Amino acid sequence: MDNTKKHTLLVIDDSELNILALTRILETDYSVVVARSGNEGVETAKEVAPDVIILDIIMPDIDGYETIKILKKNVSTRKIPVIFITAMTKSEDEEKGLALGAADYITKPFSKEIVKLRVQNQVRMLDYISTIEQLSRIDQLTGLHNRRSFHERLTSEWKLAVRESTTISVLIMDVDHFKHCNDTYGHLLGDTILQKVAKELSKSARRPTDFVARWGGEEFIMLLPKTESENALMVAEFIRKNVEDMVVTFNDGRQTSVTISIGVNSNTPTVECAVYEFLHYADKALYAAKSNGRNMVVVHEG
Repeated sequence: MDNTKKHTLLVIDDSELNILALTRILETDYSVVVARSGNEGVETAKEVAPDVIILDIIMPDIDGYETIKILKKNVSTRKIPVIFITAMTKSEDEEKGLALGAADYITKPFSKEIVKLRVQNQVRMLDYISTIEQLSRIDQLTGLHNRRSFHERLTSEWKLAVRESTTISVLIMDVDHFKHCNDTYGHLLGDTILQKVAKELSKSARRPTDFVARWGGEEFIMLLPKTESENALMVAEFIRKNVEDMVVTFNDGRQTSVTISIGVNSNTPTVECAVYEFLHYADKALYAAKSNGRNMVVVHEG
């Protein structure tokens, strides 16, 4: 197991012996956080956001059943897998826990290997789900984020800009005469062009908050949080020039060059502003850039 980035486990149990035993079993492979009551466990789960919760059923303040009900009702904790630990062995007890959303059961007295395997199964499932979710947000051709991922990021950054009254900018970019490139070189080599442009755009996103995505077809989009119009124009012109100077070399040795048209829009949004209008005006600026001769940047004035 990779110890450079340990998953976090929350143990909710009122028994010091159980806490000590579980900590000793799991602390080598995981970061173990402890809560000694159901109420404390709920608050700790909200604060720490553990990957897995190990929850005792019999506790003095609120039992494990009530605790998991609260966890499953809360938006921030409802998806955390919960493993019940209990001396109760009746099938109806297990059925009740599973019906409330428990992911698994560990029965007392517990075996070291069983504990490790049950937790490991949940962690592996989490990693698998995380991988699938990441792949669903990536454009497979270029390796950039896809349209869905961009919309998620834009929604988040837009809300932040509204709260902080900061300016947010967007660049919508289109590879010029791309249909002609496909007709001349074929679709496979056209894909090479898109990959080369995508790589150039990725290099241009210099801040951690800058966000580049493939918008669709030969279109790309870049989000620039906390960026005024003048700076967005500088970034766009930097991209346009770098793409213009770029040489695309195909596997068969042939070479070509491409240009890109860019529409820019900047806004300091309020709660009355609409995200779709923000993108619409950037798209209008892109259309103007293409209509006026391509290989240029047009900033929406409004």
